[in-house]
Amino acid sequence: MSRDDRRFLGALAVLGGGYVLLIVAMFAADLAFATPVALLKSIATKEIRYATTLTLVTAFISALLSLVVAVPLGYLLSRYDFHGKKLLNAILDIPVVLPPLVVGLSLLILFQTRAGRFFERNFFSVTYALPSVVLAQFAVAAAFAIRVLQSAFDQITPRTEQVALTLGCSRAQAFTRVVLPEARRAVLAAFAIAWARSLGEFGPVLVFSGATPMKTEVLSTTVFLELSVGRLEAAVAVSLMMILMAVLVLVLLQYLGKTDAVDRTVPR
Repeated sequence: MSRDDRRFLGALAVLGGGYVLLIVAMFAADLAFATPVALLKSIATKEIRYATTLTLVTAFISALLSLVVAVPLGYLLSRYDFHGKKLLNAILDIPVVLPPLVVGLSLLILFQTRAGRFFERNFFSVTYALPSVVLAQFAVAAAFAIRVLQSAFDQITPRTEQVALTLGCSRAQAFTRVVLPEARRAVLAAFAIAWARSLGEFGPVLVFSGATPMKTEVLSTTVFLELSVGRLEAAVAVSLMMILMAVLVLVLLQYLGKTDAVDRTVPR
C-alpha cells in the first residue's frame, strides 16, 4: 500500500471514527451511570415489567402485520410497472420521512372522524387502548419492511419464476413455491427490522396511545415517564434493556446477511 493510500484511509478512519467513538461513549456512560444492583432494582417494579411484556408482544404483532402488507407490496413494486407506481412509492415513504409525532397525531385525528368513531362504536376501542399501540407501531414499521422486501425481490432473478410458469404453475404457485423460498432470509430480516422499529417507537405511541401505566405504557414511553419524575436510574435501566434488544436484532441481521452471501457463492 502506497503512502498516499495510507493517508487516504487514515483520513477516512479519523472522520468516521469520531462518530463511532460518540456512540460507544454514550453507551459506556449508560453502563457506568449506576451499579448493576441498582439497575436491576429499578426494572423490578411491576409497571416496568408490564411495559416490557407489552412492548415485546405488541412489537411482535406489529412485525407480523408488517410482513402481511410488506410481502405483497414489495413484490408488486419490484415485479410490475403500473400507472401510479411513483405516487404509491411516495405514499409508502411518508411514514419514513414524517416526524413520528405527526404520524401519531394523524392516527388520532383519523379516529376522531365519523368513520373512526363508527368503527370504535361498532367494533372495539382503539384510541388510548391496547390496539392503538400496535397500530402506531405498525404504521411506521411496515414502511421499512416494505423497502427491505422490495429490494430483496429486485435481487431475485425472474428467470426461475418464468420457468415455473412454463412448467404449469400458476402465478400464485410460482410465487409461493419459488420466489418466497428464495426470499426467506429477506422476510426474516424484514420482520427483524419491523420488530426493532416497533420496539423503539415513541412519538406515535405517546400521541395516539398515551402512556398510562399498566395499560398502554411501553418501554419507550417508560423512559420518558421516568425522566419526567427524575428517576434517572430507572430511565437508564430501561434504556439499557432496549439497547440490548436492539443489539440482538442487529446480530441476527448480520448473521442473515452472511449466510445469504454464502448461499449466493455456493454453486448450485
